[in-house]
This record gives sequence, C-alpha cells and structure tokens, in this order.
Amino acid sequence: MGIFATKSGETLAISDNELRQLIKETLDKAGGSFKKVLLIPPDITRANSYAGPITAMIYEMLAGKCQVDIIPALGTHAAMPEHELRAMFGQNIPLSCFKVHDWRNDVVMKGTVSGELLKEWSEGRVDYSVKVEVNKILFEGYDLILSIGQVVPHEVVGMANYTKNIMVGVGGADTINKSHFLGAAYNMERIMGQADSPVRKLFNRGVNDFLGDLPIVYMLTVMAKGSVSGKMEMRGFFSGDDEKAFLAACKLSQQTNLLLLDKPMKKVVVYLDPEEFKSTWLGNKSVYRTRMAIADGGELIVLAPALKEFGEDKEIDRLIRKYGYHGTPATLKAVKENEELRNNLSAAAHLIHGSSEGRFRITYCPGPKMSRQEIENAGFEYADLNETIEKYKVATLKDGFNTVNGEEIFYISNPALGLWALKEKFV
Repeated sequence: MGIFATKSGETLAISDNELRQLIKETLDKAGGSFKKVLLIPPDITRANSYAGPITAMIYEMLAGKCQVDIIPALGTHAAMPEHELRAMFGQNIPLSCFKVHDWRNDVVMKGTVSGELLKEWSEGRVDYSVKVEVNKILFEGYDLILSIGQVVPHEVVGMANYTKNIMVGVGGADTINKSHFLGAAYNMERIMGQADSPVRKLFNRGVNDFLGDLPIVYMLTVMAKGSVSGKMEMRGFFSGDDEKAFLAACKLSQQTNLLLLDKPMKKVVVYLDPEEFKSTWLGNKSVYRTRMAIADGGELIVLAPALKEFGEDKEIDRLIRKYGYHGTPATLKAVKENEELRNNLSAAAHLIHGSSEGRFRITYCPGPKMSRQEIENAGFEYADLNETIEKYKVATLKDGFNTVNGEEIFYISNPALGLWALKEKFV
C-alpha cells in the first residue's frame, strides 16, 4: 500500500493534536479494527524519538477495544526498569503490557541470508551467511504490528529504524552480531547518513523474504532541536508498510540531522546526558557521530557523568574491557586470533566504531562509577570530570562553535541527534 500518513517540513514542529490525527489515519489505513496489537517502540536510549508519547497515544486509542502488548526494541540493551518505562511511556499503560526482549534466548530462526549475497553487498569484505532471528512474540497471532521509531544517521546501517527496528531491535545474536560487523568491515564512514548500505540490504532482505507474512506497519519520526525553543521538535511523521515512508523520512533527516562543515574541528566537547548515556556502547556516539569532522591531531572530550560500564550486555562489557578501542587493524587481528570475539562480532564492530583510528585523541571524563584505570585500559585518555566541566561550562555553552579562554571549541549537547561531517567527506 505504501505511505499511510505523512506530514513533514524542515521548519515544522508537529503538535500533539496533529500527531494524534496522523496516528488515527495510520490505524484506519492499517485496518481500523483489531483484536491483538503488538507495539515495538525503542527503549529509553532513544527517548528523543518521541516514540514514548506515540506509544502512549496508540494505547489510549486502542485500550479496551483490543489486546495491546508492547515490546521495547532493546537489541542488546538492558531491560527497562519501571522508572524508565514510566519516564518514557507515561503513567497510564499497565506494566503488564510490557514484554522484555532477550536477544540470546527468546528468538526463533526464520531463514538465512546467503554468504554469496553478503560477499556481493560488502564488496568481498565478508562472506558469511546470516540467520534471520527475531523474537518469537511476533508470531503469536497479532493482526497488527506497529514498529515505532526515529530516522536519524546511524553508524551500523546508515540511517536508523525501519527494518533495523525488527532485525536488531527484536533480533537474535547471529543477526545482530553479523550485521554490526558487516557495517564495520564495509567502513562506517561510507555508510553513515546514507539510506542504502550493505547492512540495509541485509535487513530489508531478512524482513521481506522471511517475515513478509507479518502485518508490520512502520511509524517513523524525524526529530530536531528547535533553534528558539531549545527542545526536541518533530519535523516529520511518516507511516506505511514498505520502504516509501522510510525513504521519505531519510530525505528529511538528511536535510535536518546532518551538519556539514567547511573546516575540520580541532577540539570537540560532547556532553552525555546521565539519563540516556551510562555506557560507552551508547556514549561512543560522541566518537562515531563526530569523527568525520574532527581534524587529524585534534581532540574529542567526552563528559560522561553517569558512565558505569562499557557494554550493557555483560559478555560484551567483558570483551570491550579485554580488547579495548584500538582501531580497525588491531580489532581485525583480535577477531582472527580469538574465538570469543568471533562469536561476538557486534562487540568487535563496536570496538572499531569507538576508535579514532589513531587520528585524534579521545578523552573520557567519567563520573564516580568509572575509574581512571578502567578508562585508560580501554584505550581512551582520562580527565577529571569536575575539573573539565569547570573549564567547559556546559550550562553556558551553545551547540556549535564557542570560544573558551581564547580557544575555539565545538560543543555538542547530545550526540544522538545527528551527524557532523566535513562536506568533502560526505558524498
């Protein structure tokens, strides 16, 4: 059918009333009357997507008319405790509606994407096959599955969401591990901000070939921080049952979430909101969302007050601590020589994503839950958080270029909101 409902514009700020109408239009186009509905929104790490309020609105519309289940698209992330569920989805949805995705144990295999295709898509960089594994709940008789989320530049697939929300968000270990490594091997900087990539081809093939009988409808947002309000505003809403809605959202995201610079940044200061960023698994958005714009010999300073771990999955956390962020050659060598890393290729991909490849310094400034030794053992430099915040007062810095004590810095208040790159590097 294609696009069900859409409203978009580079300067728009879609209101909640307008959003409710777009949601209603989507539900009507999807059939209008349902017995059993599954919602797949992101977790708290994607709170800026506005998927929380959207989920609450859908529940309000459908509650009492049909069964509504909600499974946050955790991927490898930790399960959401009650306070996170309430913070993101509000107070009105019963906790019994929420299901937890376990990427290691709760999945079923529905098919395999061949190594021949992976070799073709990756230009020979990988040649393994990929199992299409997704949470078994998707096959429990739902007559509507709503995949909800934000389209924004992404390090693994190019642009977040759409089929990624299924294949990774509620996907299994083989799918997650091998898709992440595929993107890293192909070269993240060839992927970020692009609607098409080898990883997107994998996700689309997996959903279209093996999950095509599922009644999946996508609700996609494009978000940006208002220049006047300083708050997140919805620039676009797109819904539909195929890639048309996704491609339209990508075009708007490229117009609103990409900041292309004329000159490289010598010093970048990134703040990681303590409610959103507690691990380098997520916090390294500060690295891979900026490294296409940082000068050789430059420095990235990451202010991470709530940092407490490297990976949200215990095994991945252990592997990150063991092998560290030392760039592509060192990581590929470690993968070749160590079975434990070959069995967790998403961890290996993350080690590549989180490195500067030796081009610039990465200085992490953690709070009290992460020590200097842990930071330095992982391959980063360390600086004291309080001293650094005293120098770079985030309360007074504006996003973009600032002058601090005669020094030019580039400040980013949330690295999850976009992609920063040199014009010459973004093609």
